Amino acid sequence: MPLPPSSSAPPEAQRTPLPPPPPHAPLPLPVRWLLLAFAALSLTLGVIGIFVPGLPTTVFVLMAGWAAARSSPRLHAWLWRHPLFGSMLRNWADGGCVSRRAKWSATALMGLCAVVLAVSSAPRWVAIGSSACMACVLAWLWCRPEPAAEAPPPAP
Repeated sequence: MPLPPSSSAPPEAQRTPLPPPPPHAPLPLPVRWLLLAFAALSLTLGVIGIFVPGLPTTVFVLMAGWAAARSSPRLHAWLWRHPLFGSMLRNWADGGCVSRRAKWSATALMGLCAVVLAVSSAPRWVAIGSSACMACVLAWLWCRPEPAAEAPPPAP
């Protein structure tokens, strides 16, 4: 239950609580272990993607969330509530939404990668093929809906 705006509680406590992660049916133990390993690998690549241009963070976090939801409720709940990764998962679960910030970030990094490929000694077919793939991904990404804007806090 959110606190009234006049409360002396910190702003974090005044926000409405996050919805719980969606439940999933349990799978056999070997499948859960494989999915947990896939979730860990995807999350690792997603974190590396924060620092390495061209390696997509959002896609790997979404894959980690999907695999964790089916293998580890604890990991999935942690991802769901994470300050950086949680919004990506919640937006995707809420109709496949992608934030405008994520769209612009992907556009800038893919553009940078295309420029690097164009001016480097990479074979021309690699630069053209990679740039065409990135353009297709960006076209798809910009067609995704954006999450609804949060209502501003009431004035005191």
